[in-house]
Amino acid sequence: MLIAGIVLRTCGFYKISGVYLEIVIKLREAALTTILIKAGLGLDAPALLKLSFTVLKLAFVPCLAEAAAAAVIAHVCFDYPYFWGFMLGFMLSAVSPAVVVPTLLSLKSEGYGESKGISTLVIAASGLDDIVAISLFGVFQGMIFTPGSIASQISVGPIEMVMGLTVGILWGLFIAFIPHRDDAYVTAKRTILLGAGSLGAVLGSEKIHYGGAGPLACITSAFIASFAWKNQGWSNSYHPVADNFSTIWLFIQPVLFGLIGAEIDLLALHSETIAMGFIVVFGALIVRFAACVLCVLGTKLNWKEILFVNLAWLPKATVQAALGPEPLDKVRSSGENADPADLLRGQQLLTIAVLSILITAPIGSIGISISGPYLLSNEGWEGDKEKTKSIEGADTAMHMSEGSEDVERAKV
Repeated sequence: MLIAGIVLRTCGFYKISGVYLEIVIKLREAALTTILIKAGLGLDAPALLKLSFTVLKLAFVPCLAEAAAAAVIAHVCFDYPYFWGFMLGFMLSAVSPAVVVPTLLSLKSEGYGESKGISTLVIAASGLDDIVAISLFGVFQGMIFTPGSIASQISVGPIEMVMGLTVGILWGLFIAFIPHRDDAYVTAKRTILLGAGSLGAVLGSEKIHYGGAGPLACITSAFIASFAWKNQGWSNSYHPVADNFSTIWLFIQPVLFGLIGAEIDLLALHSETIAMGFIVVFGALIVRFAACVLCVLGTKLNWKEILFVNLAWLPKATVQAALGPEPLDKVRSSGENADPADLLRGQQLLTIAVLSILITAPIGSIGISISGPYLLSNEGWEGDKEKTKSIEGADTAMHMSEGSEDVERAKV
C-alpha cells in the first residue's frame, strides 16, 4: 500500500485539499491512536518488574543514542534546529514489532536462541523502545509547535508528561471498573471507551497546544486498564479488547500506509532530500548498532548472537508510518501562516520516514529470517525431538496393540 500510494501521487491520481485534507489528517490521527493503544495493551506489568538490567538498557540506550545521532547529523549537515532534529530522531528510533515479532516467534518455535532467551529479550525490549520513542517524539513536537519563548517551549515537555500521565492514569482507572466485568457487553463497552477516550486525548491535546500529552495519556490509560482487567480474570492469552484493536488495525494499517505513500511525489523530490534521508538513516543506525553492542557486551551472548540482536533491532515500519506525517500536518494546520521553512522540514521528515521503511523493513525481515539459523544455536532444544519421540511411541504402542489383537484372534 505504501508503494501504491507513491505511484498514485506521482501519476497525478491523488490530489486533495480543503475539507478532504482535514479528513486525511484525522484518519492518520486515528491510526496513530490505534498503535498507541496496542502498545499500552501489550505491556505486561509482571514481566516489566522482572526485566533484567540488560533488557532495560536495550530498550532505552540504543533508542536515545539513535535519536541523538540523527539530531546531530541533521543539525550539522542540514542546519536543522535541534528540536526538529530530535523529533526526527525519535521518529526514526522506534523499531517495528509488526516486522520483528512474527519472525522471532518463528525462530523461537524451532529453538534458535532459546537457550539464552534471545527472542524474549528482543521482544520485551522492543515494546519499551517504541513507547520511549513515541512519547519523546510527542514531547518534542509539542515543544516545536507551542508558541512562545525558548524557555516556555522547553517547559512544555515536563508539563505534557505530567498531563499525559495524569489523564492516562485517571481514564485507565475509570474504564478498569466501568463497565462492571459481569456486564453482558463488557468487551464492546471497554473497547469503545478505551478507543474514544484515547482518540479524545490525542485530538484534545492538540486543541490546547499540548500535543505530546495525548499520546502519553493514550499509552498510559491502555496499560492501566489492561493491568486491572488481567487482575479481574483476563490474561495475555485471553484479552478480547486487545483482539478487537488488532482487528481494527487490520483495516486501518493499509489506509495508513496508502495515505503516507500518497504524500510522496517522486517527480517533485529533490536529490538533496534523498541524500539527506540516506545520510541521516544510515548514520543514526551506525550509532544505534554501536550502542546496542555496548548494551549487551559482558552478557552471556557471543558475537554471533550480538550481531543477530542488532539485525533484529533494524526494521522500521508502522511507527514511522504513523508519526512521519504528523509534523507536516501540524504545519499545514496553520494555513496561510505556515512557515515555508517548517513546511519544507515537514515534507523532508515524511520523505525520510518513507525511506527508512523502504530501506530497513525488507532488509531487517529477510536478514532475521536468513541469519537466524546461522547466528543462533538450537543445541539442546528438545521440542521437536520430544514431539517426534512421542509420535513414534504412540505409533509403536498402536502397532503393538494391533499385533496383540491379531494374536488373540488367532488363538480363538
